[in-house]
Amino acid sequence: MTGYSDLAARLKGRGARVVALQFPAGLKRKAGEIAQFLKDHGFEVIVSGDPCYGACDVARETLGYADVLVHFGHTPLEDPDPRVIFEPFRIDFDPAVIQNVIPSLKSARIGLVTTAQHVHLLGEVKAQLSTSGIEAITTRGSRGCAEGQVLGCAFGAARVPGVQEILFVGTGVFHPLGVQLATGLRVVALDPFTGEVEEVSAEKFLRRRHALIGKARSAERIGLLVSTKTGQERYALARDMASRCSRAILVLMREISPDELLNLGFPAYVNFACPRLAYDDQIRFPVPVLTPQEFLILLGEKDFADYAIDEME
Repeated sequence: MTGYSDLAARLKGRGARVVALQFPAGLKRKAGEIAQFLKDHGFEVIVSGDPCYGACDVARETLGYADVLVHFGHTPLEDPDPRVIFEPFRIDFDPAVIQNVIPSLKSARIGLVTTAQHVHLLGEVKAQLSTSGIEAITTRGSRGCAEGQVLGCAFGAARVPGVQEILFVGTGVFHPLGVQLATGLRVVALDPFTGEVEEVSAEKFLRRRHALIGKARSAERIGLLVSTKTGQERYALARDMASRCSRAILVLMREISPDELLNLGFPAYVNFACPRLAYDDQIRFPVPVLTPQEFLILLGEKDFADYAIDEME
């Protein structure tokens, strides 16, 4: 409970009486425990039960009912609302697991990236690599990222000057795949919990995306999905692209779900909200959901050979 005690002290220091809490899916089961702790320490507590996909999806509406919103698990984007506290959720692993990846690295100087949960361990990861004669370089990306941190919508920290190889430390395949597509470099991914090492290949991913573009070409109408969430809103870009295609219709939505897309009935969509929707959730959607870059390929304004992953600026 030490971490919660520190949070309670900071909230009292702000003079907060009513506190709203927001959690991403992976942390939602902590909501009751943390809310009860704060309530026992004299706060009135409100928990946001809506889905949360990142720091781009802050439950600002809760500030109409609370003095402060505590957003768990993400780092803030640029110029965050001072009434929002971004509370990191750190996940430790044994830095010695880095030795597993040494045989798979081909360069003595590499780029190093991870996600928000593991950023605090990058110094120890560098030290482990250094014992094997490998210099790991980190840099700072965009959207308020810490040094060495990538997001599912921003891979700037992976664009490390002067390296030909990137090591991603974390779970899942989406982030290292995004790093590979964003940089064009060799990417090796290490799962710090299983110790498994994998060289990333975008070949299957690109084949699937090429097929989706082909399927969308015959659509009589294409819905351009624009999020009303502050950190995901790309209305100007969507409006510009709508002007280039007589079949394109702007659609404003807060939550983009398979059921709502089915109800709307468009035979194809272009996603201008969180970039991961088009990638991670495509299997759940009833029709092709393209990225803005893929839409340009469909329109003939860009070649598939120059494929780029969708990122938020």
